[in-house]
Amino acid sequence: MKIIPAGWLIAACVAMAGAANAADAGFAADPYPSTYRPAASSTVLIRNATVLDGAGGRHDGADVLMQGGKIVAVGPNLAADGATVVDAQGRWVTPGLIDVHSHLGVYASPGVEAHQDGNEATDPVTSGVWAEHGVWPQDPGFSTALAGGITTLQILPGSANLIGGRGVTLRNVHATTMQAMKFPGAPHGLKMACGENPKRVYGGKGRAPSTRMGNVAGYRQAFADAQDYRGQWQKFERELADFGSKQSGKRRKGDDTDAPPQPPKRDLRLDTLVAAMDGDIQVHIHCYRADEMAIMLDLAREFGFKVAAFHHGVEAYKIADRLAAEGVCGALWADWWGFKLEAYDAIWENLAFVDAPANGCAIVHSDSEEGIQRLNQEAAKAMARGQRAGLDIPPERAIRWVTSNPARALGVAGQVGTLEPGKLADVVIWNRDPFSVYAQAERVYIDGALVYDRAAPPATPASDFLLGQPSAGGAR
Repeated sequence: MKIIPAGWLIAACVAMAGAANAADAGFAADPYPSTYRPAASSTVLIRNATVLDGAGGRHDGADVLMQGGKIVAVGPNLAADGATVVDAQGRWVTPGLIDVHSHLGVYASPGVEAHQDGNEATDPVTSGVWAEHGVWPQDPGFSTALAGGITTLQILPGSANLIGGRGVTLRNVHATTMQAMKFPGAPHGLKMACGENPKRVYGGKGRAPSTRMGNVAGYRQAFADAQDYRGQWQKFERELADFGSKQSGKRRKGDDTDAPPQPPKRDLRLDTLVAAMDGDIQVHIHCYRADEMAIMLDLAREFGFKVAAFHHGVEAYKIADRLAAEGVCGALWADWWGFKLEAYDAIWENLAFVDAPANGCAIVHSDSEEGIQRLNQEAAKAMARGQRAGLDIPPERAIRWVTSNPARALGVAGQVGTLEPGKLADVVIWNRDPFSVYAQAERVYIDGALVYDRAAPPATPASDFLLGQPSAGGAR
């Protein structure tokens, strides 16, 4: 009886493990795993506030109990032994706000060339790049966003490319590394872009795509290549399983063994696209025009992936019913428009009309290091426009645009976005109705820990980059 070479067995086992994860977001466990650890928290009881729970409820004169980093209860006259009691008389309480479209860290402040890490504008399809590898945690924008109530945010690549790469969902905490901010277990996003941006960038370089026809051909070829790649890995899995069965029989007979099949060559671009087709990555598409959104929905059907959200979508109102029917969110601005031709056919009521149908999923996003500081005010503008158009949009409905709906699009709705018992205690205490132009976040909690207190500025984390910098108007 001959001994089976150990190298072959090891290679086969490694190959089998690789094949089993071939359609995963990384072929194995995340090679850049989250090291996020919630800050220490105590039991906190917020008393007598107006609470918008993010799930469609409004609770007047209610309490919110947080314990062990989780929401325990929302309701009147709650009690907890040893709790830190916060008197919120006259205040409003909401879940932490979530921004699904941010470039903080990859287009960090100060806005110098050295910080331009959001677009790998060297090829129309760069699905192998990950935004998290360009995030600079010292970007002061994270702290200013926290002061606006932002507790979770998705960092995306830019929109120069047809397929720009993976986005990452972060907890908005002060940290030295990206991994220490990375939302544990959150799926990656995939950033795609249609319309003017990719055809302008690459047409200007004398290469494809230079037209919208070229855009669609580029998406299709990329996903067709991914289908073929997935097929190669599936074929390898079958061959490896057959090899294992045959080797088992040969060992019993004492026969010589054959070499195991060799796995296909890894392709990081196609890894990402296969994971998107298999539903392991949330697909987010920068798209302005309704006709192009319809084409992208057909593209998704052709290649078997699901669009989580269209971003920017100034014409989303034209296909609001289709978006709702297909479970696709519209991540939109309240009033940005007209800065390029595809952004011209906008209406003020866009966001409210996307929200209106049954199962409609409207989201207010920023795409701005300034807008992210006032996401509540952006939602207020969209709410007011919808109300003027005759829609019934009370605060408890509109708050979902910046809490539970973005959580849904990011694939983390089971953990954040509402103040339901058992969810992470991401909570904002506002000094008044958060849809007032005068509203300010007074306290922000993440995982039940107080991470921002407007009344105690020294306790607020500051970027290392700003330490030692002169304050505005100070000595130079």
